[in-house]
Amino acid sequence: MDNHSGPVETGAPMDYAEHEKTYEKFLAAAKWGSIHLVALLIAMAAGFFGGVGLFGGLVVFLVLAVAGVFLLR
Repeated sequence: MDNHSGPVETGAPMDYAEHEKTYEKFLAAAKWGSIHLVALLIAMAAGFFGGVGLFGGLVVFLVLAVAGVFLLR
């Protein structure tokens, strides 16, 4: 292991390809997580306030989640 004691700019070389892969995975996780959270919130609202109940809310969630994945692939 190298011991770099100088400024960051003159330190160890950066692995930019690995940084790009990590950033792409982060963006994908943020996109898919947001889609599923929005679908969950809408399904909860339908279940609690729309009168469709637990199973109706589950159906709403599944339909919205599948539609979101299909539309944003």
